[in-house]
Amino acid sequence: MEKFKITVKLNCKAKDVFTGWLNSKTHSAFTGGAEAVTSVNEGGSFSAYDGYITGTNVEIFPHKRIIQKWRTTEFDESDKDSVLELLFTQKEDYTLMALSHTNIPDGQGEKYKKGWKDHYFTFMKKYFEKETV
Repeated sequence: MEKFKITVKLNCKAKDVFTGWLNSKTHSAFTGGAEAVTSVNEGGSFSAYDGYITGTNVEIFPHKRIIQKWRTTEFDESDKDSVLELLFTQKEDYTLMALSHTNIPDGQGEKYKKGWKDHYFTFMKKYFEKETV
């Protein structure tokens, strides 16, 4: 199994990125318009990136942390879900979002690390730049 951690600086309040992650419309905007169907409830299921990503919310600590079971259509049926932990830290005028992705099937970690950067963080930075103008 593989794992990695990435941190991104976003020009917004921690509350905004946290609530956006759990909001279907905003989450879709985070991916450049790919459809997301989210849930704000622990145990609630979600899908993102037009169904490529699916999972369930394991724990939700308002404006601070989200833990999700997570998988893509590229996981084998026998693969266990990976675990995604998102931490939101409010700084003076920005938020640090730390993403820890663990239990990734062997050979897929680098691809998902690149995917988070290219398909989420790039769009999230643009989204929050636009929101602050």
